[in-house]
Amino acid sequence: MAKKRKINAESIVSEAERHLSIRDVWNAGSAEKLTFFIMGFNQLKHKQFAKGAMFLLLEIAFLGWLAFSGISALSLLTTLGPNKKMTTGLDKDGIPVTIQPDNSVIILLWGVLAILIIAAFIVLFIQNYKSNKHLVYLTQTGQHIPSNKEELASLLDSNLHKTLMAVPLLGVFLFTILPTLYMITMAFTNYNKEHAIAFSWTGFTSFGQILSGNLAGTFFPVLIWTLIWAVLATATTFLGGVLLAMLIESKGIKGKGMWRTIFVIVFAVPQFVTLLLMAQFLNTQGALNNLLMDWHIISEPIKFITTDSNAWVSRATVIVVNMWIGIPVSMLTSTAIIQNLPQDQIEAARIDGANSFRIFKSITFPQILFVMTPALIQQFIGNINNFNVIYLLTGGWPMNANYNSAGETDLLVTWLYKLVFGQTQQYNVAAALGILIFIVNASISLIAYRRTNAFKEG
Repeated sequence: MAKKRKINAESIVSEAERHLSIRDVWNAGSAEKLTFFIMGFNQLKHKQFAKGAMFLLLEIAFLGWLAFSGISALSLLTTLGPNKKMTTGLDKDGIPVTIQPDNSVIILLWGVLAILIIAAFIVLFIQNYKSNKHLVYLTQTGQHIPSNKEELASLLDSNLHKTLMAVPLLGVFLFTILPTLYMITMAFTNYNKEHAIAFSWTGFTSFGQILSGNLAGTFFPVLIWTLIWAVLATATTFLGGVLLAMLIESKGIKGKGMWRTIFVIVFAVPQFVTLLLMAQFLNTQGALNNLLMDWHIISEPIKFITTDSNAWVSRATVIVVNMWIGIPVSMLTSTAIIQNLPQDQIEAARIDGANSFRIFKSITFPQILFVMTPALIQQFIGNINNFNVIYLLTGGWPMNANYNSAGETDLLVTWLYKLVFGQTQQYNVAAALGILIFIVNASISLIAYRRTNAFKEG
């Protein structure tokens, strides 16, 4: 009861504090007013030196950066540099010199970083306001105001989560948010091989090239194959894993652990090693073709993954190889589910005369599917972005003369790679394609997850 009263009291306190408006904080006193302009002032007044000094020093650092670098970075961001071409001029002594064009890559990077720093300062200002508001509430209600020592101690106690999250959040900021925003902005420029140093804003031109321009004839066929591949790769590995798990768990099978270990070895070998070995194994001069010819099953090598292979032969090949890699994972997951199925339902079904297929269809498979649906959605999205299987096995082959830098087995993600590192080096188009891939993945994930029982029952 005491714990419940404490929780209710805390909720009432939070609700009462929440009702304090900006005007209430502003009218609380001169120190509270100054804290809107000199961050940390009210905290320093109440001897919370660590918190107050942190707010004040970060504000000083921000204003210094804004004056000496931030304004310049933001102003250059609008044009990505005024000098777009190499020109000649005279130095201060009248000697002719070559003036290099502005490096738009660096200008764009610093501009995006400037926007993020401003956003981070806004968040910091909000935290300063919340701290100021909390002090106003404690003062007005006559409650104890934590001392500097208590504030520091809370970083290892009640606020430990903030302490532990500080470094990871900084890492996310630098290595995830910044590169992602940089890539997104690049999609709205003409950054490519021809404009590798100085480039300009072009709006949605890159998206127009992909959706209705000269790349539409490549984008839509590759998109369709990507979705077909994702469905087949996910379904085959899932069903194969379930059937393999059912077979191993069947009565009369001896050495179940040995069989599981044999199949798990496939998963234990690094994926890129397996794929490179498979590429050699399926080559026209590889072991498989040599064996089939020695056994007189075929008279000439089958072109599984060559530049002039049949498109659907190569596509079927990558699906089969992906099954070899993916089935052991599904087998392990399915085994864990099968071993924990309610045996009373299965026994009741057998008593009622249901055969093994009927039990599998009505009891075993639905329960496996119920548990694995979120994982299947994740696996489906993973297959859309399955760079390794396609690139290491086929490299996108066979080639298609009607495609722009893509082959018959290329997925959107491998095509993106070729747009960046191929001969055309269309960085802006690749960035726009990356955004479109994200939209496809996010849309499918949201639609699929909202239809799962886990979402409906949650």
